[in-house]
This record gives sequence, C-alpha cells and structure tokens, in this order.
Amino acid sequence: MNPAQRQIALRKMGLPSIPNDWDILTVGSIAQKKPNSIVGGPFGSDLVSTDYTPSGVPVIRGQNMGSTYVGGDFVFVSDEKAKSLNSNLATPGDVVFTQRGTLGQVSLVPERPFDRYLISQSQMKLAVDPKRFDVAFLCQYFGSVAGQQQILESAIQTGVPHTNLTILRGYFLPNPPLHEQQAIAAALSDADGVVAGLERVIAKKRLIKQGAMQDLLTARRRLPGFSGEWEVKRLGDLARFGKGKGLPKSDVLSAGPFACIHYGSLFRDQPTVISELQTFANGFNGSVLSDAGDVLMPTSDVTPSGLAVASCINKADVILGGDILIIKPDPAALNGHFLSSVIRNSKNQIMELVSGTTVFHIYAGDMARFTLNAPEVTEQQAIAAVLSDMDAEIQTLESRLTKAHAIKEGMMQNLLTGRVRLV
Repeated sequence: MNPAQRQIALRKMGLPSIPNDWDILTVGSIAQKKPNSIVGGPFGSDLVSTDYTPSGVPVIRGQNMGSTYVGGDFVFVSDEKAKSLNSNLATPGDVVFTQRGTLGQVSLVPERPFDRYLISQSQMKLAVDPKRFDVAFLCQYFGSVAGQQQILESAIQTGVPHTNLTILRGYFLPNPPLHEQQAIAAALSDADGVVAGLERVIAKKRLIKQGAMQDLLTARRRLPGFSGEWEVKRLGDLARFGKGKGLPKSDVLSAGPFACIHYGSLFRDQPTVISELQTFANGFNGSVLSDAGDVLMPTSDVTPSGLAVASCINKADVILGGDILIIKPDPAALNGHFLSSVIRNSKNQIMELVSGTTVFHIYAGDMARFTLNAPEVTEQQAIAAVLSDMDAEIQTLESRLTKAHAIKEGMMQNLLTGRVRLV
C-alpha cells in the first residue's frame, strides 16, 4: 500500500494516523481460508417464523446483538433445519455484523452455552484467521467511534440503509503486530469490565429502589416512628394546577442566564427530583416560572406510559415550557417529592385518566381526579428523604459510569491510533 492509498485507508478507518510499523488490512484478507468464512443469512423464504421451534439451534437476530457478545432471548430452529442451512451457521469465536436494521452492531459469538448458531437474514458472519488477527481487537475497533463511522459511512443509503458482504470484505483495519493487538484488546476489555460492573450495580440499585417504592408508598412497610392511618385523598383537594408556556427550541440553550425545562426533556431526562438543570433560555418575558416543590408532568405523548411520569422541582424561578402540567401541592398536606414518586408508581391509574388515540393527553382536570393513599405530611417527607437518598446514590453511580465510558473512549483513541503503545 503506497502512501496515498494508506491515507485513503486511514480516512475510511476514521483514524488520523497510526504508527509506521502498523499495516492496514481489509476484513476480507483476515478471513479463514475455508468455505463460508464470510457469509450472510439465508434467503428470506429459506427461514420464516413457522420454522421456529421451542428448542434446538438458536437464531441470531438483531435483538441478540449485544455490546460485546451475542446473547439474550433466542428463537430456535430444529437440527434438521439448521443442517439444511449449514452455510449460514456461526460458531464460537465468529463475529456477527448487522447487515440491515441497526447498522453498527458487531458482536462476538461466545463459547457457551451453544456450539452453533444460525444467523438471520439481517446478519453477516465473519470467521477470522486467529493466526493473522485477534478477534477481540477486531471487535474493539468496530465498537469504537472510528469503527462505527466506517460502517455507517460505507452503508448503502437508498431505501433502508444497509450493507452487504462486498462492503464488509472491504472494511479497513489497523494491523498492529498480533501480540500488540492482544495487549490492546485485553486493556480495553478491562475497561469494559469496569463499565459492565457499574451497569450491573446501577441495575441492582434501581431494582432495590423500585422495591422500596412499592413498600413505602403503599404502607406495606412503615418507617420507624410512624404508625397513623393513611387516608385516600383526591389530588384536586390537595393541590392547585397550572400550565407552562411555549418555549421555542431556538430559545433553548446549553448554557445561558436563565434555567429552563422544556417539554422534550421532561419525561426523557429528568429524575424524580430535579436539582440540576441542563437547559437554559435567553429570557423570561411572559414566561411561566416554577415554585420550589412544584410537580411537573408532560401533558402529551405518543404512548400513555410516557405520561405516567412526574418530577418535583426544588428550585424556584425556573422557566417552564409549553405542554408541561404544573401541580402545586399544598405544603401542609402534600410533599412534592412524595407525590412525584406516587405518580410514577401509579401507571395503571394514569392510563385510566389519559385521553386520545394517536397522541395521548393528560390535563389538570384529569389529574385533579387522581387519588392517592397518603399519610401525614411528616411521614411523606420521611419517605421522600429515603427515596431521595437512593436517587442520590444512583446518580453518583451514573456519574461514575459516565466517567468510565469517557476513560474507555480516551483509551480507545490512544491505543487504536498507537499514540500509546503497550508493548
């Protein structure tokens, strides 16, 4: 490869440079020298849903493409069907790419629990020659920003974006010496382990919090020092209602003089209690402002469950955008954090209050009919404090996870470009 060709390959790989002693290879050149080492899924009519069986040989579909390994819930075909599609089988150590659908998915076939898999029509399989290339290094590269860029930029954009075997064979790869590939892959795998460990802890903490909410918000478990009876109350008797005012997207900033919340971020990004604001606006002329302790809900969404969320804002004078329902609890009778948790824990009741067919809505009159079983406000505050502590712990873990992702990305940039050498 002459210098001009090398520069073209580097651009396609999404890498600014690599060491002079690293070669550049194509995926086609590292495939095993045997039939069907690079192959797509069967023709559409050769694999249909009626072929699926309760057990047998698992089929790799889009939902089975994990961040590292193939996994999840599989459908199966019989051994006889798999035998008839023998050329489309993948075995442990093979790499599977998505051909159409969610492009950029790249997963390694694990050693267990199956000894063979059938790839679907939307996947492609690569069997790598282990003497030429390290499969873990390959997966790390294609999982990087640079590798994802190469996959997406080379895709065929007509109709549904897709790729094919010819494009797959032509993907470029940086080619450090094999022992260096293995060292890089091992270092990045360790970073993946840190990320995966944090993700598992966060998932566990979320389950613990969900269980605590179920117990504490239904009086199944009482906090020490509280014993009075809970009463079923109507929200309209405990709160006033308002509505935000339209906030053009052009006025929403990543930084600015006035904190704001717009509808689009309310149910996607916000925790049960809003303490930190991520968006800002230029001004507040005529805008609707929050009071500390207000509970905010989106008033419309394409799914009813999207409306079954609420966030208590503990800051005053925050600009509230349009399509935001503002619930102002009477502080002597109702704690905002307690209410937002109850609403999130009451999806079935919210579903009964929403209206609409294509886009669903919920208004002040609907939420005024919302009922909740509530203790005295002091116990509400104590329950809210417990849940707030759990939220704070989860948010701390999520911050650590964000940093772990950033560290991994920095490692990839340094190791895949050879700016940092491990051997």
